[in-house]
Amino acid sequence: MLPVMHLSESFGQLSTAQRRTFLAAFLGWTADALDYFLLVFCVKAIAADFRVLPSAVLGAVLLTQAFRPVGAVLFGWLAERYGRRPVLMANILSFSVIELACAFAPSLTVLLCLRALFGLAMGGEWGVGAALAFESLPAKGRGTFSGILQEGYATGSILASAAYALFFAGLNWHGVQLTPALGWRGLFVLGSLPAIGVVFLLSKVEESPAWLRRKDRARVKADTGGRRALLRFLPTFLYLVLLMTAFMSFSHGTQDIYPTFLGVWAHLTPQTVGLIGVLYGLGSIAGGFVFGALSERWGRKRAIIAAALLALPVIPLFAYGQSAWALGAGAVMMQFMVQGAWGVVPAYLTELAPSAVRATAPGLAYQLGGLITSWNGVAQARAAERWHNYPLVLAVTVGIVSVVLALLASLGREVKGAEMQD
Repeated sequence: MLPVMHLSESFGQLSTAQRRTFLAAFLGWTADALDYFLLVFCVKAIAADFRVLPSAVLGAVLLTQAFRPVGAVLFGWLAERYGRRPVLMANILSFSVIELACAFAPSLTVLLCLRALFGLAMGGEWGVGAALAFESLPAKGRGTFSGILQEGYATGSILASAAYALFFAGLNWHGVQLTPALGWRGLFVLGSLPAIGVVFLLSKVEESPAWLRRKDRARVKADTGGRRALLRFLPTFLYLVLLMTAFMSFSHGTQDIYPTFLGVWAHLTPQTVGLIGVLYGLGSIAGGFVFGALSERWGRKRAIIAAALLALPVIPLFAYGQSAWALGAGAVMMQFMVQGAWGVVPAYLTELAPSAVRATAPGLAYQLGGLITSWNGVAQARAAERWHNYPLVLAVTVGIVSVVLALLASLGREVKGAEMQD
């Protein structure tokens, strides 16, 4: 009952404006994740279309992650200077337009270039959205808000899974075609549409109160203050880069090749793969909510460590399940733990960062972790193709990364409930 009580108490204290702000930040991250995961689910089809191996298509994931830090710096700097809300709106429109362009890519080379640009836009969304949300929300219940906000990522994964199951090959029931077969290009068109609604909602949202209190300062002074704050923050920042590297390996190491594993190794149909994706997405949301709420009681560090270590007993079912049901159950439990740990991240990073660089530094640390691990999906796919053993690659990845993440989390400092004003 503890998480449910935290949810009720936390949302009960919010004003209408605060709820709208939180919803907009959540949906922005959802739209971003939807566009990211549509490519992950379509790797096998894109590879067949362009007549290459899946590992070549997964180069798109590498490029997306490699360019995300650039986006974090660019959009974060703009948000520090011009405000969280307008920059977030521009950010979301950017990745939506790029997603639409991907549907018309005439070659793998063009698709790879577009996914690099998508990474630029994707890199800015998390940091700016988190800053807008947590600078607008009260400190009480921040862990619960964090767990829910981060699961916008899982919600995007669920929507991508459902879209893949329903519309990639179309849903056929006893010879009756219930949904159209859109293929991977049609799915990219579909994925670009939700961002329009999110931008409209953001147009009704108020600017961050913390940013408004600083907007009248001279820009030269503000920029100088930002640089000085970042220098003081540098040791913590470097630690967060290492921590986020482990976090990124934990999530992408269990997600990026898993649909390909289900289709290529387990020989499951697109509908079954999509259904499993929906189920483990729901498990992700539950995990982020539970551990985010528990972090209010245990502290951020303990919640992360518990979730990371509890992933270890799930490895046999996750990687070596002998049926679709077993693999689905393993995937749900694995993502419950993975996203349980991740649910603490938005609150933890924003609580650690000084206000002058809050839209830039947490997002940059987040995305640099993604840059360092950008090779992950390609390396896993190539290892699986070379050794003809997807389960072993998945098992080794989870075993190593979960332990490293727990160790790194234990070295951090606890900042639960820190004020957003310096």
